[in-house]
Amino acid sequence: MSSAGPNASPSKCINLVKRKLATHDNLKIIIEQTGDKFHIKESSTFRTLEIDFTLGVNFEYSLADGTELAGTWNLEGDVLKGKFNRKDNGKELIASRIVSGDELIQSYSYDGVDAKRIFKRA
Repeated sequence: MSSAGPNASPSKCINLVKRKLATHDNLKIIIEQTGDKFHIKESSTFRTLEIDFTLGVNFEYSLADGTELAGTWNLEGDVLKGKFNRKDNGKELIASRIVSGDELIQSYSYDGVDAKRIFKRA
């Protein structure tokens, strides 16, 4: 029986599974910048993805769970800020990445839920 409870909806159980898997993804991120162009390599237990984008230019992206997004990244001071919309429901995902010392702090806001993940420099 899951901690979501015996009467939990299937979507809550699926979200619980996704959260449990995410704790074991061992995600590593490499960010390279040349002017306003970025190359990001995301490597995890589950997949490796390389993303190329130009600041302020709309592009499409797929999350690890298959969710498809379209949007842009912009640089505001030292903060890389992303504004994306899900293709399936149009809801907005706001993301930010900032380097602080030897850490990359990645924050997300989606549908009233905020999340933060901190990466240590390897």
